[in-house]
Amino acid sequence: MEQINAVGRRKAAIARVYVSEGTGTITINKRTLEEYFPSPILQFIVKQPLSTLEAAEKYDIKVNLIGGGYKGQAEALRLAIARALVKINPEDKSTLRKQGFMTRDPRAVERKKPGQPKARKRFQFSKR
Repeated sequence: MEQINAVGRRKAAIARVYVSEGTGTITINKRTLEEYFPSPILQFIVKQPLSTLEAAEKYDIKVNLIGGGYKGQAEALRLAIARALVKINPEDKSTLRKQGFMTRDPRAVERKKPGQPKARKRFQFSKR
């Protein structure tokens, strides 16, 4: 099997993933998963598609992660891994879709409007 690549996005985060056969190491921006995401919850989010398919020790994953915060990055990486696994084996798509890993979350920050302090917040109204 040659290298399979996929892209996942969430909020402002972009994850480019390169999956090849291996022993189950995940390298993010030349660091280990545990170094990059010290929180066990974020590590769990990243590994969800792999554990769903029992493929955690089958593939080596190299990741380029840019933009966003750590939660958005973890969810972008989850989507990218799920997409790469579907490229490897298309029969897994329904299983991953049931868990919600194939859907790109479209929610993003609303832009700030002119004449207001934030997107929806207004300046205090003064009658006189």
